[in-house]
Amino acid sequence: MKLKTALKGAVAGVTLVSGSAAFAGGHGELNVAYFLEWPMPFQAAKVSGAYDAALGMKVNWVSFDTGTAMSAAMASGDIDISVSQGVPPFVVATSAGQDLQIVDVAVSYADNDNCVVASGLEIDKSSAGELAGKKVAVPLGTAAHYGFLKQMEHFGVSLDSLTVVDMAPAEGQAALAQGAVDMACGWGGALRRMKESGNVLLTGAEKTDLGILVFDVTTAPSGFVAENADIVAKFLAVTADANTAWNTSQPEFMANLIAQDAGMSVEDAKSSMSTFVFPDINTQLSNSWLGGNAQSFMKGVADVFVNAGSIDSAKDSYADNVNTGPLAAAKGM
Repeated sequence: MKLKTALKGAVAGVTLVSGSAAFAGGHGELNVAYFLEWPMPFQAAKVSGAYDAALGMKVNWVSFDTGTAMSAAMASGDIDISVSQGVPPFVVATSAGQDLQIVDVAVSYADNDNCVVASGLEIDKSSAGELAGKKVAVPLGTAAHYGFLKQMEHFGVSLDSLTVVDMAPAEGQAALAQGAVDMACGWGGALRRMKESGNVLLTGAEKTDLGILVFDVTTAPSGFVAENADIVAKFLAVTADANTAWNTSQPEFMANLIAQDAGMSVEDAKSSMSTFVFPDINTQLSNSWLGGNAQSFMKGVADVFVNAGSIDSAKDSYADNVNTGPLAAAKGM
């Protein structure tokens, strides 16, 4: 199985381009990446124009299918900030030499990222060994890829025994529904639809107990953060305010705006968000997250990818790829 070759294609060229020139060509606009069908409080602020007002500039929002595509867009200078990029694609990019930094913890979601086995196979956690020889759709270099690798390791299923196809979650869901693959991995709306065609092997709680953490981060090129620390801090402050408003009472008007922006029904958006955790700034800055644990976790993710042959090497440390300065500044805004 040529996982390494496929994954290298996803990050090709990222070491050659600096993201510091991304700032909308110097025209006083901000280009921000996000996901559709991935409902989060920041989207209420996005729709209301709160970011534009706080930053005093136009914010251009661009939707992406995967975190690896976000990395490529930041490398090319097309995107300044990526919201809710998965930690694994971030680790893949930085391990390859791309100079990116995490500036906040966007969301934790152990139950909203998983792999689904076709119902016709009647395979569950007690018979996972029967996956050998099967075809699996996995978005390489993403949180779903990391979770897939850890689950196969847990169940003792050799990667060499599987045919792994690189597919974005929506593509994997369609392939699973059509019977073109035996298992598909993904998140969000695609994962919800995957479950109509099969079952998960492990619940979010079971994955967490195994140390399979699933969280996304807000990221940006290091050069951009250094040159625009105040802008990044203001951006994070708006995000934090939206999170606080949602965490406090989950108001209906926010649910409506979020669903509208995510391209989902209000019911589906609420269902997805019921499995999400949006940590406040103090929690994010604690040792459990950006104060140290996230850096150690990234090293663990990188080592898993190296052992699986998905990337050539890991960094000795990912401490330089976390910058809490703007988030700490946002706390006082």
